[in-house]
Order: sequence, then structure tokens, then C-alpha cells
Amino acid sequence: MYKRLRALRQASNSLKANIGLHTNVATQFARVNPTVSQISKYSTAKSVPYTADTYASKVSRDPKYKQIENKDLEYFSSVIPEQSIIFNNENDLLFYNEDWMRKYKGQSKLVLKPKTTEQVSQILKYCNDNNLAVVPQGGNTGLVGGSIPIFDEIIISLSSMNSIRSFDPVSGILKCDAGVILENADQYLRDEGYIFPLDLGAKGSCQIGGNVACNAGGLRLLRYGSLHGSVLGLEVVLPDGQIYNSMHSLRKDNTGYDLKQLFIGSEGTLGIITGVSILCPSRPQASNVAFLAVKDYETVQKVFVESRKELSEILSAFEFMDLKSQQLTAKHLGLEHPIESGEYPFYILIETSGSNKDHDDEKLETFLGNAMENGLVEDGIIAQDESQIQSLWSWRESIPEASTMNGGVYKYDVSIPLKDLYGLVEDVNTKLAEANIVDFEDGSKPVVSAIGYGHIGDGNLHLNVCVREYSPEIEKVLEPFVYEWISSKNGSISAEHGLGFQKKNYIGYSKNDQEIQMMKQIKNHYDPNGIMNPYKYI
Repeated sequence: MYKRLRALRQASNSLKANIGLHTNVATQFARVNPTVSQISKYSTAKSVPYTADTYASKVSRDPKYKQIENKDLEYFSSVIPEQSIIFNNENDLLFYNEDWMRKYKGQSKLVLKPKTTEQVSQILKYCNDNNLAVVPQGGNTGLVGGSIPIFDEIIISLSSMNSIRSFDPVSGILKCDAGVILENADQYLRDEGYIFPLDLGAKGSCQIGGNVACNAGGLRLLRYGSLHGSVLGLEVVLPDGQIYNSMHSLRKDNTGYDLKQLFIGSEGTLGIITGVSILCPSRPQASNVAFLAVKDYETVQKVFVESRKELSEILSAFEFMDLKSQQLTAKHLGLEHPIESGEYPFYILIETSGSNKDHDDEKLETFLGNAMENGLVEDGIIAQDESQIQSLWSWRESIPEASTMNGGVYKYDVSIPLKDLYGLVEDVNTKLAEANIVDFEDGSKPVVSAIGYGHIGDGNLHLNVCVREYSPEIEKVLEPFVYEWISSKNGSISAEHGLGFQKKNYIGYSKNDQEIQMMKQIKNHYDPNGIMNPYKYI
């Protein structure tokens, strides 16, 4: 059973003597991955409209791009085997044409699944020479429509490029294909005593190349930093078919421009990442998780400050979740909340990772005891084994899936100074209320509820507006209000998921004219024909 912290409020002598037992068993909170059958009838009752139709006033097909002809198919068949080509099969194409949120849908008639970098090179060179637009696609777990075609662009899927190329157990440098699934890479590293320096809720589906292409941040950026620091080299096929290769993996190379940085976060607009060389830290020998309840967002910040002081080098994650996000997760997972003594405005998940379990656990319990005595924490529990650790993490990782269960969700992944971070959620709910967009259970209006959760350690808020269905009425309330609000706080409209199609027109809220012009110049230099992931990014 979990160790419970409520008794620690009165603790004054021995911390351990005052730790009671939580009444819920770990098996009650095992990871749950909702299946398609669990999704609300509102999200499955209707087919997803084409993005080109939904946003017809904002985007139109560029006539410079050629449409696919038989001779194109003949060429691609000469490069990759027939089983690696999907053409004009609506059922098979649907997975690649539609995002997991069921918000964006493309019209591609062709998916190519190369297995080697040379094949990618031949395909891109041909497409560039013939003005055929392409969309690189990894695990298709993005949130901004970046990996979904808008019209009939050719989808180049990296899923067949899924090999570990090498691993150096001395330096901790992993080299792998871009299509390796994140969770598979981490499992491989586990056997070597290392850990992948990125962790996401979508780790069972997302691919490393896609993670790098959108500069994913994840749950443990607080401990391991961003991909701009851990990626040591890349292999990238440029639009004209040339192969850029910096996979040599030197940690220190101060000779000229650090070119690989151009492709980290470029979202497939400058080339297709086919290989990644990344520095992986040693796997912690001991980890633990505490799940806490607090009274307000100001207290969330205070707990964060104290955790950095007292936990210091063993603090690996600090996540916060508001009450609505937890209610939604509990409802759709069909589970009781692990802290069942009441409903609190905010919840915190703290993870520690280190080399000595006894030392780390004592440090965590001392910190939590102090937090309880000082009135910062209302209630909480500490995991007692790996199963409970995973169970508590599921309450954070399941929020994105739970937020879609009513039918759809508008997701805003943003970066805001900590003091203002949750204010966006509050102001969005006020804005929705003023617009008279309310929750009618009979379905006469979309269900609307703004929830907030995210990574306090790096100022990353996930604002999710949960709806019964996507509608222009809601979108007009949200945009550009959300982006204007963020800009007024000197924040960023995208913290870790990129711009894609959703945010391309709003980049000016985070970048000035000179920055945008320089980005366009880079794009025009490396992709003068504009075949790489068009209609997005800038």
C-alpha cells in the first residue's frame, strides 16, 4: 500500500513514525490505455472532415505541385518493394491521413515506406525534380497537424526504418534509425544500464525522428534537458536528395555552425531525419514518486521552489494537474483517484531518481514532512514499489487521452512565466463563459471545459479545451485570444509540439519580423521548390 502523508502535518520528531498506510492498493491504479471502443459516441459518430474543407478560407492547394501519375508510381516501385507502397486504398490510407485527435485529415493517395536512407534520398530527389509535395511522418502522435497532409501530398513514413545502429556502453551514445519507437529504444537501453533522455505519454507510438523533428520536451526535461543538448548528430536527407551526415557524435566540436540544430524542431520542412545520434545518461538505480494535493496554484509554485532546494540533484520531474483534469481522467478511466480523501484544486507529481534508494527515500520523505508541517501540502501519498510508481504516473500520462473522450479537444502546448502560467486556464474559462458556450448534456451545444496541466520545471502549460465536437464557434473564441494572452506575458505559443498547421499563422505572437524573415530565408535556401511539408510552419 502507499505511504500516506496526512499524518505528517503533526509530525515533530520522527518522520517515519508518523507515516500511515494508504488504503488503496496499487493494482487499482494500473496503467490504462483506452481503446477505440471506449471513445465517446460523439467522436465516432461522424467522419472527420478534410482539413482543406474545414479551413477552406485559409488554405488552398498550390497549383505548382504536380499530381501523381502512373509514371511516378512506376519510379517509386523501382526504388522500394510493392509491399512498402500504399496507393488508392482508402482504408489503409486512413491511419496516415488522419491524426489521433480526429481533428485534421488529409487527402493523400500515396504512402511510401522506405527502409534505407538511400531509398529516402532517391524518393526525395525525384519528388524535388518533379514538384511533388511530400509530408514526412513518424508515429503520427503530433498535436498541431504537422505530420498530416493538407491536400494530396505524398506521405513518406519512416516506420520501416526502425533499427538500432549501435550503442557505446562507455560513452552512452546511441545511434539509431529515425523510425525507432521511443519506448523500444528505452527498453533496449534498460538492458545496457542506460535511459533515453526523453519520456512522453505517447512513448509507445511516437518515433525518435519525429521527436527530434518537433523538439519534443517530455516529462523529464527538468532532469535531462532538451534535445538541442542531448542530440549529438543527425542524418538528414535534404529536399534535393543530398544526405547530410553528422552522426560522428563528438560531444565537443567547435568548428563552424552547428548545422544539426537547424533540423531539431524544423518539423520536416527542411529535410527528412533518417538517423539520430543521442547521448543517453545512466539509468537511475532508484526512483520514487510522490502524489500531492495542494490548495491553490500559488502553493504549487512554493512546493516547486522548496523541492529544488531540498531534493536538488535527485529531482527528476515536477508535474502539476488541476482538479478538472483529474476528474476527467478518473471518469473516463473508471478508477477512484489515488488521493480519495477529497477534491483539491491542484495536484502535484514529484519524481526522484538517484543511485541510493535509502538515501533518496529519506530525502524525499524529509522534504514531504517539512511541506506538510509548513501547511504547503494538504494530503499525499508515496509509492512503495515500481508498480505503484507506474500507477501514479498513469494519472498524469492519461490526461491527454481522457481529454478527448467527450469527442474532441483543442490542445495548446505553451510556455509561460511560472507566476502567470495557470492564469491562462482561468481566463480561457472566463472567455468561454462570456461567449455563452456552456455544457448542455443533451448535446445541443458542445461540451466545453478548459483544463490545465504540465511541466512546472520548464514553464510548460498544456491547456486543453475539451469539447463534444470541433466547431468554428469555439475556435473563434479561442483564437487569437489564447495567442494574444500568451504574447502579453512574453511567452511562447508552442513549448514542445511545434507549429504545424494549427499555429503557422500565429508565429508572429512569439517571433519578431526579423526572426521570421531569417527562418523563411533558411527554408527557401534548402527547399527552394517548397516540396517539404507545405502549408505549415511559417
